[in-house]
Amino acid sequence: MLKEERQQLILQKVNRERKILSKDLSEFLKVSEDTVRRDLNELAGKGMILKVHGGALATRQKIYTYDEASISNLEEKKTIAEKAVSLIRENHVIIVTGGTTNFELVSMIPDHLSITVYTYSLSIAMILTEKPNVEVLFIGGKLLKNAQVTVGIDVIKALSQVHADLCFLGTSALSVTEGLTEINYEVSHVKKAMIEASDNLVLLCTEEKLNMVERYKVCPISRVGTVVTSLSQNTLKRKYANFLATGVDFI
Repeated sequence: MLKEERQQLILQKVNRERKILSKDLSEFLKVSEDTVRRDLNELAGKGMILKVHGGALATRQKIYTYDEASISNLEEKKTIAEKAVSLIRENHVIIVTGGTTNFELVSMIPDHLSITVYTYSLSIAMILTEKPNVEVLFIGGKLLKNAQVTVGIDVIKALSQVHADLCFLGTSALSVTEGLTEINYEVSHVKKAMIEASDNLVLLCTEEKLNMVERYKVCPISRVGTVVTSLSQNTLKRKYANFLATGVDFI
């Protein structure tokens, strides 16, 4: 096989799978790993892939995906996402915030499901472009580069025109007394607008965020419809009876 043909196969495979290991490419192409590494270096030098230790990523991946190795509590977040995605129905209009748990959520949306999604998260919007039956409406505004989300009056004005069935909010902190609170002032105001635009508020919440309080208030716990955690009902009753006593639905 000519080098050009081999590199074209590598490029196709990386773009299709988004992430590939050198050893897997070696087996697929029936060449040595040294040959694969040279090919990956050449493709990376042309800007066609992103070379990483042990393999490669599609160049689009660095724009909107997360490095799973750097995500804390990844399995817990996947469990939460699996529960949350079951709440979405055909033709739903939903609002989705940013964050790694919501990233897992939108990644799990079935390809056959026809829904409309509003989001202020660049990462969420980009992964949703791969869902054939999802209409994506990205809410533009000032971009917070570190979080890849938009904020500001333009975002709030746009949300005032939205009527959503569900709002899936990532959780910075949740307590019985202070309700939902947020680390970032501008994000707290956008989340308030998202809540106002939605019939039902769903919080995706890892255990470490329960009984925590951050600086900026978003809403009282009475405004929350559902909290999705990775915890069993027995664990919730044993450790978080104070939350269950509020009447909020914990799943």
